[in-house]
Amino acid sequence: MKITGARTHILEATLSQPLASSRAWYDKRTAMLVEIETDQGIVGWGECYGPARITAAVVDSVVPWLIGQDPLRTDYLWRTIYAGLRDHGQKGVVIQGLSGIDIALWDIKGKYFGVPVRELLGGAGRTEFVAYATGLLRRKADDPNRSLAEEAAGYVAEGFSAVKLKVGFGLEEDAATTRIIRKAIGPSTMLMVDANHAYDCVAAIHLGRMIEDHDICWFEEPVPPEDVAGYRAVRAALSIPIAGGECEFTRFGFRDLFVSRALDIAQPDTCGAGGLSECKKIADMAEAFGVRYNPHVWGTGIAIAASLHLLGVLPSHTPPSLRPIEPMLEFDRTEHPIRQAILAEPIEHTRGIVRVPDGPGLGIEVDRKALARFAA
Repeated sequence: MKITGARTHILEATLSQPLASSRAWYDKRTAMLVEIETDQGIVGWGECYGPARITAAVVDSVVPWLIGQDPLRTDYLWRTIYAGLRDHGQKGVVIQGLSGIDIALWDIKGKYFGVPVRELLGGAGRTEFVAYATGLLRRKADDPNRSLAEEAAGYVAEGFSAVKLKVGFGLEEDAATTRIIRKAIGPSTMLMVDANHAYDCVAAIHLGRMIEDHDICWFEEPVPPEDVAGYRAVRAALSIPIAGGECEFTRFGFRDLFVSRALDIAQPDTCGAGGLSECKKIADMAEAFGVRYNPHVWGTGIAIAASLHLLGVLPSHTPPSLRPIEPMLEFDRTEHPIRQAILAEPIEHTRGIVRVPDGPGLGIEVDRKALARFAA
């Protein structure tokens, strides 16, 4: 089997109302999908996390390296592309582009052998996961905290046992909002906070101490990703587990985070940190260092499917026990018109539980009419 072509799909949709994390307001959602074709009619799909037009340029630039190659040689092709661009992109958009290519190759491989990707990654240890609801971004509302409390309570009513709150809007406001959300969801629902690296270590430690008594499951991206010493300082100062890694890339980047003991929970994005090939290596390394692994997921149904297949082969966070702590799926609940629309069969939750697709490859079928509808 040989690769005969590859193309990129840049998708875009306007939101009904703007949303804000700590870093910016957003009035649209975008996606960048990778489609790889073979001479046997098998097509693979991948997705790139990051700025769509830039990752598309990366993929389009390396397509000539793929033509005529055997798509089953996933590690070989990964190393070929990485080595070809090593002088210019060991991190960032180059690796995000490589991630989408790699996921598409694994989709082809699974379809070729007629099995789900998780079977080729090592065999499924579990076929469904607890999902935590990512939402609670800021909207322009008359009473923002009331709106956030209603949103959080709605997730609990849907069956979610864990929710994640965006913080990074000022220490006093963050502390007040965290208190309101904890009250809205009750004491038994897990609550995480995510600052999207809005603070330095001094402010992050201050915030952590202000919210520690609200039983926070983890404090995500408290400081900028470059500030590894800051991560260590925050981790040493707080009882809250520290999470991060959505802005880190490849086993080489995570090696340095693990060696420095900067994280309790690693969060590589499967569509950004190097694809399935690389994220399985990162996960194995995390296990060796005793670091928990919960992938960052912020994309379409392709990103969700790829992350689910990887999760399916990961070990429990704890050593074998009667009540192991299992990895969880990040399940974005913010408005994203493209997310499920591109799939013929959307990946949905049932009372906060999401099943791994069981068809060959990623187990999904892309709706080409949706691709045309959202084409940028």
